[in-house]
Amino acid sequence: MNSPTSPNARPGTSRLLDMMINADRAGAASVIEQAIAEGIPPGRIIADLLDPALTRLGRLWGLETVSLAQTFVAAKIAEDILLRCMPEVGASVPHNRPVVLGNIEDDFHSLGRRIVGSFLRAAGWDVHDLGNDVLAEHFVDKALEVGASVIGASAMMQTTALNIRKLRDRIDARGLNGRLKLAVGGAVFNWRPDLVAEVGGDGTTTNAAGADALLRRLHAEATGVGAP
Repeated sequence: MNSPTSPNARPGTSRLLDMMINADRAGAASVIEQAIAEGIPPGRIIADLLDPALTRLGRLWGLETVSLAQTFVAAKIAEDILLRCMPEVGASVPHNRPVVLGNIEDDFHSLGRRIVGSFLRAAGWDVHDLGNDVLAEHFVDKALEVGASVIGASAMMQTTALNIRKLRDRIDARGLNGRLKLAVGGAVFNWRPDLVAEVGGDGTTTNAAGADALLRRLHAEATGVGAP
């Protein structure tokens, strides 16, 4: 779920990225505290520091120059920053609102999914992360088990994104169309927006920061309960 680097990206973005790559949570926290001390609003810290750093990290992941362990810590750092900058968001949404996330069958590019999960946890969602290479049936079974109204399926390349169609077909075959919404994400959907409809997605977002708003909308559509 990468996005173009923000034109307003601040110099601290490179420092933050270095901290993420070096798994330095304390160093990353110091970058954010400095930004807060300089009077930068929390929303701008997310848009102009965190999001560009994650975009650059996603590019490095695509080039296979960062490891799985590094992306795991980067996701934790992103979650730290979100909780520091948006504590009121985490308190505003009940934690009993579940969502199921996973990379679709044959897809192993986990960075985008991990970052989205961090954003959603910070916003109060109860995230059930199924990991990589998840079969369509497993997604649906887990959503029914936990009472989720939204599934988030991720894929980086078109070849694996097409497997999301199997998930759409499984949702429909089990009579859940309209009651179980399908959010899709990954770099390929930014390159080819028309692919969302092709695989049967109900919506997407160009970056992780937009995931909460997307899921709140889909949840409202599925349940008839207005988004907070």
